[in-house]
Amino acid sequence: MKRLTMVNLIVFWGMILVAQGMEVLASTVDDVVQRVDESYAKIQDLQGTFTQETIIEGFATGFESTGQFFLKKPGLLRWDYLQPSEEMIYVDGDAVMMYVPEHQQVVKGTLTQIAASKGPLSLLLGVGKLAEQFIVSEAADTSQEQTDVPRIILVPKPDGDTAPTIKEIELHVFPDSYLIQDMTIVDANGNISRVRFDHLQVNQGLSDDLLKFTLPPDVVVVDFPTF
Repeated sequence: MKRLTMVNLIVFWGMILVAQGMEVLASTVDDVVQRVDESYAKIQDLQGTFTQETIIEGFATGFESTGQFFLKKPGLLRWDYLQPSEEMIYVDGDAVMMYVPEHQQVVKGTLTQIAASKGPLSLLLGVGKLAEQFIVSEAADTSQEQTDVPRIILVPKPDGDTAPTIKEIELHVFPDSYLIQDMTIVDANGNISRVRFDHLQVNQGLSDDLLKFTLPPDVVVVDFPTF
């Protein structure tokens, strides 16, 4: 369940690449979506830290993880959980490798295998726009300061007979840069991941080597389980 929650987060991450330099605040949901869509093409690489709270359906309390991430177009992502335990996740196109040093194990799979929602996948690979992939609305919370931009709700649009793994996403951006400040992902099973991003850096010239996975010696490689 933890891995499914992490992957939902990872496949969505491609849609939240935004650039700095936005000086005028967006006042409506359509404005926010337009700013994100227009800025997405300007991002070549993105890195930062994150704090993630995960609440599994049926459990009263959740658990918190912290770590760092590195993303580079087209389709390279490294997502490192550092606390309370180490787990490194690498995405290269459609391929996913999850490495747990403590267990000396690598779990391999594909994004299409793991996530039925094609919207986040296509955005990770640099294709598509939020308004084309999601039904967009404004979050019901009206307690924000007047200087803030609206929170938006994203609901995956139907994709044939394939049921999306993500039910909805609430998205909030920094008003000065339109980088993502926090997001809440609710998956189809009712599990919730709340993620806050910090220390974001854009277009620092990340090396491919940093985001490419090299199989360590003496590890067990297993296929991602199917459900």
